[in-house]
Amino acid sequence: MSRVINCCFILLVSVACSPKRYVTKEVIRLEEELKEHTGFLLYDPASGKNLIEHQSDRYFTPASNTKIFTFYSSLKLLGDSAVSIKYIQKADSLIFWGAGDASFLYPNAFDNRKLFDFLSLAQGKLFFSSSNFQTETMGPGWAWDDYPYYYSAERTPLPIYGNLVNIKKDVDRFYFRPSYFQLHFASASEPRGDELILRDLDSNQLTFYPGKAGRSSWRIPFRYSDDLVVELLSDTLKRKVELINLPLSSDAKILHSVPLDSLLRVMMHDSDNFIAEQLLLQCANMVSDTLRPELAIEYAKKNFLSDLPDEPQWVDGSGLSRYNLFTPRSIVKLWDKIYREVPRQRLFPLLATGGKSGTLKNSYQADTPYIYGKTGTLSNNHTLSGYVLTRKGRVLIFSMMNNNFIVPTGDVRKRMEKILYTIHERF
Repeated sequence: MSRVINCCFILLVSVACSPKRYVTKEVIRLEEELKEHTGFLLYDPASGKNLIEHQSDRYFTPASNTKIFTFYSSLKLLGDSAVSIKYIQKADSLIFWGAGDASFLYPNAFDNRKLFDFLSLAQGKLFFSSSNFQTETMGPGWAWDDYPYYYSAERTPLPIYGNLVNIKKDVDRFYFRPSYFQLHFASASEPRGDELILRDLDSNQLTFYPGKAGRSSWRIPFRYSDDLVVELLSDTLKRKVELINLPLSSDAKILHSVPLDSLLRVMMHDSDNFIAEQLLLQCANMVSDTLRPELAIEYAKKNFLSDLPDEPQWVDGSGLSRYNLFTPRSIVKLWDKIYREVPRQRLFPLLATGGKSGTLKNSYQADTPYIYGKTGTLSNNHTLSGYVLTRKGRVLIFSMMNNNFIVPTGDVRKRMEKILYTIHERF
């Protein structure tokens, strides 16, 4: 009820001046009162005109708005399904290379047994090579102390279980998926406030610390190594998988996995960093024989994004890096390209929806959804961009980027919601 009252008050105030003037004043007031930096652009794709602009040519930290660039590159390069592995049959052996597919045994998200069944039923010995993976497992500019949190899972050539250890606690018993990690688990006697499980920085040793506030589950990234992957594969498949150092064969065959849209939906709804990073590796796999994200980024910038108003500084797939820098007008231009190339009936269900799904489920609520897009949040930064539907039946494209505020993110989000609701009602 309070949300409705607030929105009605906004509308009563805004009728006293033109909607363009009112929104512009509110954007500037947000920036001045919260002592932050704000960039905003509202664009009408039907007329090709900018309706409202405020510092839309300035560069901002996009956070997970970076995923829009990964989204578009994936649409352009990956076809209708992800590539699981590349492989060759040699004498009595099957040799395979990962292609960066995130879906293999990913917890509770994808119905993907293709690789499991393929490797389980393959004739002869199984050999895995990682020679085509030529990048670091963590991206440039990632915060090193995020390593134990699920949103910072490492990027790898052959992901398995989402590169996470899933741990559940029932009274005093712990259950692990994959079970392999139970062998690397210990309990400490000294408490540390709330219950927690910590992973060592440079190994997969897990330690439980008791505490006052209990927990029932944890998702912790594991530390990647080639040896670990073949151990997990061997344990999961119930047959031996061995390592081999062999360059990717030019005549390797391809095994596909899940539909591309299923990966894109989880990435855009849940802002899944891991899937975003692996999709960028998938794109690199399509333009080269090497899993290196820089190759995909440079290819996309040259072939798909050369018409953006401002060249993006783009370094990873997810937006975890603070090295990423985009302008609001480049983000709006990209959304415009997507809108013209992807049918609305396919596009909108892939995006977070105000009041309905994903990272927008608990905000921008209305009887009929009016916001479809992508959020982006890092400490002291919050962005939102995408499509706003107006009561007059217009589809407008917007980007709002807020950097360097020190108030709670919720305060920024509330003001953004007032501005966008006014656009929905008055434009």
